Amino acid sequence: MKFIKTPVKGMCDMLPADMRLREEILGMIKETYARYGFMQIETPAMEHIENLTSRQGGDNEKLIFQVLKRGAELKRALDVGKGELADSGLRYDLTVPLARYYANNKEKLPSPFKAFQTGNVWRADNPQKGRFRQFTQCDIDILGDETNLAEIELVSATAAMLQKIFARVGIQDFTIHINDRRILRGAALQAGFSEEEIPSVLISLDKFDKIGLGGIRAELLENGYPMERVDCYLSLYEQRKEGLSCREFCRDVEESCLDSGVVEGLEEIISCVTPMLGEGVKISFDPALVRGMGYYTGPIFEVSMDGYGFSIAGGGRYDQMIGKFCGQEICASGFSIGFERIITILKDHLQEGSQRQESHVAYLLDKRVPLEKKLEVFQEAARLREAGGVVTIQPMRKNVKRQVELLEAEGYGEFRKIYAD
Repeated sequence: MKFIKTPVKGMCDMLPADMRLREEILGMIKETYARYGFMQIETPAMEHIENLTSRQGGDNEKLIFQVLKRGAELKRALDVGKGELADSGLRYDLTVPLARYYANNKEKLPSPFKAFQTGNVWRADNPQKGRFRQFTQCDIDILGDETNLAEIELVSATAAMLQKIFARVGIQDFTIHINDRRILRGAALQAGFSEEEIPSVLISLDKFDKIGLGGIRAELLENGYPMERVDCYLSLYEQRKEGLSCREFCRDVEESCLDSGVVEGLEEIISCVTPMLGEGVKISFDPALVRGMGYYTGPIFEVSMDGYGFSIAGGGRYDQMIGKFCGQEICASGFSIGFERIITILKDHLQEGSQRQESHVAYLLDKRVPLEKKLEVFQEAARLREAGGVVTIQPMRKNVKRQVELLEAEGYGEFRKIYAD
């Protein structure tokens, strides 16, 4: 049997430098969210297959890594020739596990409950830059708060966290796009689409940045919708521009299609978040923001950065999901961080050797160094470690220049070569 040294497609080995960066960023994320009162939880990597296929995960349900039944149960399923062969699967996000977690533990948790969790998730996806089959996800969620205070906290906390992370590489600019699923619904109803037709219409609108109004128009007509209805609908989106307010966009949408309180609530979120944003960070109403997940019920948000064709964070309100697990209505809103994409951006901007630290000391010992001198090195290293330094002790290689270069790449900034005499 031939052994394969490369990772499974879509999964990555993490070198020490990679892990240092990832742990540093995770530390920033945890510290920032803790200051906003979010409490860290953990859920298992595997979930019941019934939960993962409960139509709560949108297209992600097509990408599940299923886990076969084991032992006698698998043999029975194979012998019978019918029924499910899998009884569990690797989680494809952290939201479905959170819903199960809350339903199982809600009596022990405060209300509202501000949850923070991070962990690996798995999707049988097509790998590409910033997109893997195994990747780390970071989520914050507020359960049990029906007011827009939840969205204000989620957005402001995430903006503060991203500002802190990107300051590391001198990036100040990014944009928080915000919309509301009820506004999307209201615009479609105003144009004459039925409730049943809205999901299909939104699938086309979600491609706005890729195919533009012309492409959306062609797709809607191809799907059999009347030209008058399509033209009426897209006339609303012709006004999409930077600086367009929610109130301006919705001025021609009738009250029977959209409650005015929705507009007021979204404007309030924007007004409250704006003063808390750092220089270069914008929050912008985006009437074409859809977010593909069908479980969203209210405000939705997404973070983008110029020069990158992917979002780096996104989320929204999903008031109906938790109740399906615990049998009672529980309002919820959450924000998911594209951790791998953030790491990709940081790596694009980090200078080689930028992690080098003078407090990292490397002792390189000649092989002829006597025991007494070795003991002195060990004692000195212990004192440096006690004072908070990072110290490694290694035998000196023949190619010491290359050895130093490799250690510098690992962050070491001081080298002490110890010889026998």
